[in-house]
Amino acid sequence: MNLALAGNILAAGQDAHCQLLRFQTHQQKGKNKAEKAGSKEQGPRQRKGTAPAEKKSGAETHQEGAELRVENLQAVQTDFGPDPLQKVVCFNHDNTLLASGGTDGYIRVWKVPSLEKVLEFKAHEGEIEDLALGPDGKLVTVGWDLKASVWQKDQLVTQLHWQENGPTFSNTPYRYQACRFGQVPDQPASLRLFTVQIPHKRLRQPQPCYLTAWDGSTFLPLRTKSCGHEVISCLSVSESGTFLGLGTVTGSVAIYIAFSLQRLYYVKEAHGIVVTDVAFLPEKGRGPELLGSHETALFSVAVDSRCQMHLLPSRRSVPVWLLLLLCVGLIVMTILLLQSAFPGFL
Repeated sequence: MNLALAGNILAAGQDAHCQLLRFQTHQQKGKNKAEKAGSKEQGPRQRKGTAPAEKKSGAETHQEGAELRVENLQAVQTDFGPDPLQKVVCFNHDNTLLASGGTDGYIRVWKVPSLEKVLEFKAHEGEIEDLALGPDGKLVTVGWDLKASVWQKDQLVTQLHWQENGPTFSNTPYRYQACRFGQVPDQPASLRLFTVQIPHKRLRQPQPCYLTAWDGSTFLPLRTKSCGHEVISCLSVSESGTFLGLGTVTGSVAIYIAFSLQRLYYVKEAHGIVVTDVAFLPEKGRGPELLGSHETALFSVAVDSRCQMHLLPSRRSVPVWLLLLLCVGLIVMTILLLQSAFPGFL
């Protein structure tokens, strides 16, 4: 139902439990034994005329690719509500701790890989919708009680106040749907928090959803923009903090620039059903090689059991030297025009 990745470790939610898995990738090369053997022992008897061709085809078939080996490490129950369900799981910055939240409103923090519980506290009245762990140890949680809270361990630091500072609708309460920390490009020591706000109740007249950027130290809102009337289901931030990815309950996918919250890419109903998660292609390792001439790539998965890759073409920009040359040319042209219109101008 939910998943977090830390190197070669997976934390996967299964009902009320969290499964900790380790995976390894192996290159698989060699002949396909099943095809080589043919259907000698299974299936209906083949006609004699077709047997030699099938045998030859099977002998020439090779199987090449990557094999994924998965090992179970630990499992632990993380939610204890009347209808228990783990809804979100997240690793900390150095992958030594794991935080989980579910329908009982409690945040539980676990050691990795032993899954020994180190912290437990009540964060929300009702279900926890999302959580984000910052590199400074702060934890942000959002829940169905319409609150977004910032914690240092189990101590409440502050609460986010969006509706008081942003667009308000007297008859439309909003709740926080997702939260993610992201780096500030060119400022490695700074952080931004990004949240998505959606209408708490479905109305006959759809209300817009909103995307908000917050200061990562003061947790004051920096800017808010509407992201359309489709209800947002998931949020992701690129590795460098440059881009934001959004998925909707109607299957649409969008990419925004984090600085201005401007939409750069949008595909309406790319899946046609709820997008359950989006993730950017890593910007290190083989990421740049795979991107080629594109600026970024966003993967989306949905209830239709499909994974799609969305490529953002590189945006064309005018070189600085060309802008300076154009400015000088405009100045010279203006002077010449003034000189011709007014001979004694210079």
